[in-house]
Amino acid sequence: MDIGICLPYMERNYGRDEILAWCAAADQGPFSSLSCGERITGYTLEMRTLLAAAAALTERVRIMPSLYVLPMHSAVWAAKEVATLDVLSGGRVTLGVGVGGRQVDYQSVGASFARRHQRMDEAVAQMREVWQGKPSLDGADAVGPLPIQPGGPPIIAGVMGPKAMARAAAWADGVYVFSMGGKASEIQQMFSLADRAWADAGRETPPRRIAGFWYSLADNGAAKLRAYVHQYLAVFGDAPARAIAETMTCHEAGAVREAVDQIDALGCDELILSPASAGLEEIERLAGLVG
Repeated sequence: MDIGICLPYMERNYGRDEILAWCAAADQGPFSSLSCGERITGYTLEMRTLLAAAAALTERVRIMPSLYVLPMHSAVWAAKEVATLDVLSGGRVTLGVGVGGRQVDYQSVGASFARRHQRMDEAVAQMREVWQGKPSLDGADAVGPLPIQPGGPPIIAGVMGPKAMARAAAWADGVYVFSMGGKASEIQQMFSLADRAWADAGRETPPRRIAGFWYSLADNGAAKLRAYVHQYLAVFGDAPARAIAETMTCHEAGAVREAVDQIDALGCDELILSPASAGLEEIERLAGLVG
């Protein structure tokens, strides 16, 4: 199982020096990929800009938006951005896409929350046409650049339920599923849904299986992890965010190692861990643990 890491894009103490250090540590360490999520409201660094910097600062790790909330974007514009990122990285992009769950982010950028699943299906099809060099309008020039990877980067669907899995089976190369607390049982349930959806769709190859969870290996990791989870989920209400935050257990080496081993045993292809703080010890200690 490959191990990737998410950049701590929500942290206020994550500036130029920290970004340089994290990208260097990731590229030198045992990690397979660097990822970053997309949020609009709240203090977060912008995903596409941060990953463009990561692509230029690294040579080996894959670069994974995780994920583009695709219905918030113009499909043509997103295709151009992702192709440019693929050029910057030398063909190292894996594209995660999803519909997200934060209606306030859609509202903030003037995007409709309606029909978002159908619009994502349509956007993926249009992006692949752009990456094949087809003009987006009759009589117009093709939208460049072409990605380094022929036909475009692999597309991974961030989905959870059976209906979303069934839609993704029509166009995705794999799935990205998330268990907040690193519970193998939760991830197994979602992988089983994906396998069934791929089989029902008549796909000849199974989906690439990518999973993720939140962790902290920093000093006072329990408090940092719970504070991070509360901050992340507060948009859905303070009480449920605090309740979920209190259930987090992956805040010391033994618990993180156990979660990694249990998920590895599921046949997971790649596990992407999301740190709860921006201290360099989060990535250095994780590298020592999984290396």
